Amino acid sequence: MTDVTRTDAPETRSGTDAPDTLPGTAAPDTLPGTEGDGGGGRDGVLGGSAGGGDDRGRGGLAPAIGFVGGLRWLWTQLTSMRTALVLLFALAVAAVPGSLIPQRDVSPIRVSDFIDQHPTLGPIYDKAGLFNVFTSAWFSAIYLLLFVSLIGCIVPRVLVYAKALRTPPPRTPRNLSRLPAYATAAAPVDETDEEVLELAALKLQGDRYRVVRHADSVSAERGYLREAGNLVFHLSMLTLLVGVAVGGLYGFRGTSVVIVGQGFANNITQYDDLTTGAWFSDDQLQPFTVAVKDFKVAFETGPVQTGAARLFELDTEVTDRPGATPYAKTIEVNHPLNVDGTTVHLIGHGYAPVVTVKDAGGDVAFSGPVVFLPQDGNFTSAGVIKAPDGRPERLAFEGIFAPTAKVDEQGPRSLFPDALDPALYVNVWTGPPKIETGQPENVYSLDTAGLTQVKDAKGEPLRVLLKPGTSFTLPDGRGTIEMTGVARWVKLQLSDTPGVGIVLGSIAAAVLGLCLSLFVRPRRVWVRVRDVEGGPRLIEVGGLDRADARAGLSEDVAELADRLGPETVVQDAVVQEAEDGSSAAGSKEKA
Repeated sequence: MTDVTRTDAPETRSGTDAPDTLPGTAAPDTLPGTEGDGGGGRDGVLGGSAGGGDDRGRGGLAPAIGFVGGLRWLWTQLTSMRTALVLLFALAVAAVPGSLIPQRDVSPIRVSDFIDQHPTLGPIYDKAGLFNVFTSAWFSAIYLLLFVSLIGCIVPRVLVYAKALRTPPPRTPRNLSRLPAYATAAAPVDETDEEVLELAALKLQGDRYRVVRHADSVSAERGYLREAGNLVFHLSMLTLLVGVAVGGLYGFRGTSVVIVGQGFANNITQYDDLTTGAWFSDDQLQPFTVAVKDFKVAFETGPVQTGAARLFELDTEVTDRPGATPYAKTIEVNHPLNVDGTTVHLIGHGYAPVVTVKDAGGDVAFSGPVVFLPQDGNFTSAGVIKAPDGRPERLAFEGIFAPTAKVDEQGPRSLFPDALDPALYVNVWTGPPKIETGQPENVYSLDTAGLTQVKDAKGEPLRVLLKPGTSFTLPDGRGTIEMTGVARWVKLQLSDTPGVGIVLGSIAAAVLGLCLSLFVRPRRVWVRVRDVEGGPRLIEVGGLDRADARAGLSEDVAELADRLGPETVVQDAVVQEAEDGSSAAGSKEKA
């Protein structure tokens, strides 16, 4: 059995050769670039006197550091770990408005609505870049400063760690009893000092220590992966920023509304809205097509959660490139389609009444499905039907579509999201033909400038009710409008984020590095065999654990001593107080 003495000696002791800092674990409060500057850390950078004294020059003022010194001080502050943490926190806080305030690249319509609803606050947000948080100048400044700060923090630490890996464990201290963990045991009579030390080296190597043999002792050290974990974590943060930057510069995201039975070709003209990175090129768009064959949807009809969605399945036929063989693919809400790196998500759906509009001459001025946008959970939808080619007057209709229609004191609305009793309610506008200007128009709203609303015999705005298969003749022979059926539309989101692999890999590496830094404990162990006057030889084992939690150090030292010499001979204890420098000698016992 081995007796173990645990001392509370301070980490810095006179008479020992063991440094308190393990290789690769430099004190975190030391800023890069401050070593050797007058012996005063930051004081050296600021031009203080050697040794950190209070001499501030004549008049009690610190001497001027100059332009170069100021730049060096700014670089020191920027590349400190404290600044990196502050910038990381600032980046997280700066991203909050991007989650709470609508963003132009995601929902430009919501941004326009927000500005209209908040005429005072909206323009202020717009000037501050809160509608484009992640591309604003202030967000980019925080991002770039964090990037530079991390590089300035990591590079010096990598160099220090590389040097530490080449440095052998320190020599054995003269007085092992002053270490935090200390144990002794009687050396076996039938073994020489060399054999005991060789056995100690083998056992330490088996415990994954890095071992160095000296003439009368063994030095061992382990825990190098702790600092490696720290470096991996910080490098992962750096590569994470790189991945986000690559995705932001080269990525794109756009949406397109497609009528069921029609298709989508991946080129810019087919997108309803498209947001791209600064370095995006049209050549990045893969030349694939998606034909929308069928859209299966089902809603809850029972008394509980009536109208809740139960099924969304979009059957498509995909052609990867011109001339390739088409293949069937079903897209669901959380199961997107991926074509050569481009991800296609199903993010919305609705109804498109199929109408035919004829002008006063009986000619077809418009025919086809018209997309109506849902306004509530029961898919009461609003939309506009435009017939600009009508003659002698152009025709336009504002309407509400209800898949399960009802008219009450609230007006026309839908009672259920499925098309059980569809109806279209419209009013009518007419006006002289409009000169084509080539300017794009919003297909979901009607500009009534130059138009006159058609009224009934009572002078009230004319309201027309249409159901599938019905038509209505406009007053004064202006033409007819017919509802021939109801189609569905789906909204597809197409996106490509080239840096997503870098981001995911960085997150995984960061978690690994964090685990290493938390669970690996850097530790040093020394073993010496010495002669004792008037007694047998003594095996001394001392340990130093630089981890925050020292649990297990004394037990490991005792176990090693017990394995080397199971018979207890002597126990020493030395307790030192770091505050006053006092010491008390322990007792010496023979067993």
